[in-house]
Amino acid sequence: MAKQTRPIELHYWPTPNGWKISIMLEELGVPYEVRYVNIARGEQFEAEFLKIAPNNRMPAIVDPEGPGGQPISLFESGAILQYLGRKFGKFYPQEERARVEVEQWLMWQMGGLGPMCGQAHHFRQYAPERVPYAIDRYTNEVNRLYGVMNKRLADRDFLAGDYSIADIACVGWVRPWKNQGQEIDDFPNLKRWLETIRARPAVERGMAVGQEYRRSIADDEEAKKILFGQRARA
Repeated sequence: MAKQTRPIELHYWPTPNGWKISIMLEELGVPYEVRYVNIARGEQFEAEFLKIAPNNRMPAIVDPEGPGGQPISLFESGAILQYLGRKFGKFYPQEERARVEVEQWLMWQMGGLGPMCGQAHHFRQYAPERVPYAIDRYTNEVNRLYGVMNKRLADRDFLAGDYSIADIACVGWVRPWKNQGQEIDDFPNLKRWLETIRARPAVERGMAVGQEYRRSIADDEEAKKILFGQRARA
């Protein structure tokens, strides 16, 4: 396992995508320091952040001890999880067959679970107008995806065998199931998985990072307009 002497910079805000990396870093037990990117204030559009995350989305990291001992920056949460898994040799197997299992469920989260849960959250809670078609579409799709996970977990503890970056990627999106219009008791295998993962101390520590900042926008109407796309950002 690689050693980390200087802290990894985590450019972060406490959301399901941000949690992926704070959880991973807590699980690895490597030093890191948080650079908050307040997406409620549009800080993801600032020039310094765009140098490391040109798609103006967090999370991103800067590893001062990258390949060859030189700094490296990464954006996109899935790519960051893979990088950290390779570097530190944990939660991302080296054997090809096992790695493929992890990668397909990681990509399933990146392309399906995350975006669909995000849309369900938006239209159920934050859209300026109630759009029944969109609410039904995304709530039903999240329900289908939960069903996929529930079936997958019927005969195994974790999505890809052992606990992995696939589970780390998914847990933050399942945690707020109520806000997605779901009933977790309808998915007993998924419920067991969620409880098992949330019982891991590193997971709870990772999800706790920056929660005080997340709560601070609850009564800030201008911040909510930016955060939930009701006002364009120049």
